[in-house]
Amino acid sequence: MNKAELVAAVAEETGLTKQAAGEAVDATFAAITGALKKGDEVKIPGFGGFAVTQTKARTGRNPLTGATIQVKASKRPKFKVGKALKDAVAG
Repeated sequence: MNKAELVAAVAEETGLTKQAAGEAVDATFAAITGALKKGDEVKIPGFGGFAVTQTKARTGRNPLTGATIQVKASKRPKFKVGKALKDAVAG
């Protein structure tokens, strides 16, 4: 499912127009992104949670040449699936 299909599904489920559903989907993504940028966690009961993790600097290897490279420390978004979603997908 891509974003357009998600917007269409939200519009059908809620009775909103596709434009209004698109704005709602965009606003949801923007709110999650904004919270993660501030370092906050976003928890959606029954679905899962979003958080930012800090990775340490490390030495890596270029797979083409085998040369060692330094990989910088960075922040990465992480999603942890909730039990209800896991159960719904599993069976």
